[in-house]
Amino acid sequence: MRITFRTDASIEIGTGHVMRCLTLANELKRQGHHCRFICRQLDGNLNHIINAQGFELSPLSHDPESVASPSALDWNPHATWLGANWQQDAVVTQALLKQHKTDWLVVDHYALDARWEKQVSNPGTKVMVIDDLADRSHQCELLLDQTYGRSPEEYRNKVLESCTLLCGAQYALLRPEFSQLRSASLRRRTHPRLRQLLINLGGVDKDNVTGQVLDALRSCTLPDDCRILVIMGGTAPWLETVKQQAQTMPWNTEVRVGVSNMAELMAQSDLAVGAAGSTSWERCCLGLPTIMLTLAENQKRIAKALEQSGAAVIAKAGDKLSENIKHHICVFQANPQLLTKATKSSAAILDGTGTQTVVQHMKL
Repeated sequence: MRITFRTDASIEIGTGHVMRCLTLANELKRQGHHCRFICRQLDGNLNHIINAQGFELSPLSHDPESVASPSALDWNPHATWLGANWQQDAVVTQALLKQHKTDWLVVDHYALDARWEKQVSNPGTKVMVIDDLADRSHQCELLLDQTYGRSPEEYRNKVLESCTLLCGAQYALLRPEFSQLRSASLRRRTHPRLRQLLINLGGVDKDNVTGQVLDALRSCTLPDDCRILVIMGGTAPWLETVKQQAQTMPWNTEVRVGVSNMAELMAQSDLAVGAAGSTSWERCCLGLPTIMLTLAENQKRIAKALEQSGAAVIAKAGDKLSENIKHHICVFQANPQLLTKATKSSAAILDGTGTQTVVQHMKL
């Protein structure tokens, strides 16, 4: 098969859409299929990472002056994330698709909907949509929404009757190392102890919530030998500030950038402070208990569902962030069995084989 991905990363969008598409693309490539990407050159894009992983990429130019009138944007609250209006994007994308035979067009973008998908569709090309909002119509043969607790019925009136719906965290797009390290990660949590704290608030963290979390931890009573590991993306605007802040922490605190061994680092950690985005499924697969923050509107549903399942606890951002984090850490330290309970609850949500399942559906 020949697969083309249309997705973007930016300071505003974040990195999650591109990263999950790369996970799917790498599995497809491992199975002998050819993948290429179409991405706009937005501020904070990950086009260099796509190229570094060996994929062809057609970059779309970005002219902020051309993203204009409110009348062209009022159909979608995320329309400005596209860096163009959807009609312009569709014309350019369709022209690129005609240059390369494409069996599947994979679309992962909140700014695109059925109108764009209809305009770019070519005979012989199937469309797959990756979404987690369920807030707009799509014209596609396959739709993936890896949100925990998402029901196919939430999309029934938004897609064609013939569309195959893959809904739920069991379909989460995880790299193979997560399922490979799952057993070892769960075994080491049999006797929980807070030795390593992992902080990962997304690849961009444009509002520097990471810095706020580090400030909050100063008021916590962590073990003297506790290690704090901060993971950030190379395009994070507050990266240097966080690095300087880490040097003044009372505990051994290390900031790592653009890591390629996230599964290993999660498996070695005892508690995470993380966003309720796509990394939630990585933490669940490895049974990593989490103090969860919601950094976007679409994360609220995920966070609430994971808290109700017992897999995570929510720390509300804002003025009470420090108080919330201190409370949760104190509770976990006083009751280590709660870490064990969170591990069991999170591990029950998914086993990390979703990527392979999705590829099988594409091959049908």
